[in-house]
Amino acid sequence: MSYAHSATGQFAGQVMIVNERRHALETQFDRILSEYGTAISRLAFSYERVASVREELEQEIALAIWQALAHFRGECSERTFVFRIAHNRGISHLRKRRPLHQPMEELDESDQPVDPRPHPEEQAARNHQRAQLMSAIQSLPVTHRQMIVLMLEGLTHAEIADVTGITENNVAVRLTRARKALKDAMGVMP
Repeated sequence: MSYAHSATGQFAGQVMIVNERRHALETQFDRILSEYGTAISRLAFSYERVASVREELEQEIALAIWQALAHFRGECSERTFVFRIAHNRGISHLRKRRPLHQPMEELDESDQPVDPRPHPEEQAARNHQRAQLMSAIQSLPVTHRQMIVLMLEGLTHAEIADVTGITENNVAVRLTRARKALKDAMGVMP
């Protein structure tokens, strides 16, 4: 066997390995978007109220997940990995779009997710409550907003700590403060 033939065979083997790895990454990426896509949309909604810009943010998050996926070593859960990327993109988005201290405007009814329930009065009441909640969440400082959104997505204190890079005790303290700030923003009596 000649050297050229051997090198060609090795190259073909390497190409096959690369193609298999890429296919595995594409499959994992598709599954991640399928599994976490709705949560990513809700998270993006907490950072951006304009539907078209929110779609761009969702695409930025998806692209960031794709770019980071090959480097994911499993040191945290996949869920934590996805939320960390999504929140980092959300914060970057806020910094590009407006100063962090500027409050967000009221939500328009057209920005509300539609609940296809048969009772229009109940649907209107739920949409109004959702709008109030989202408006209150969006009026919070980013650190409080992060805590509330991650909590509403069902992340544990440990997962929130991994996403935000703080200790679990600090998560508990920030969540307590964020809940109080949210109650105040909504005008709820303690």
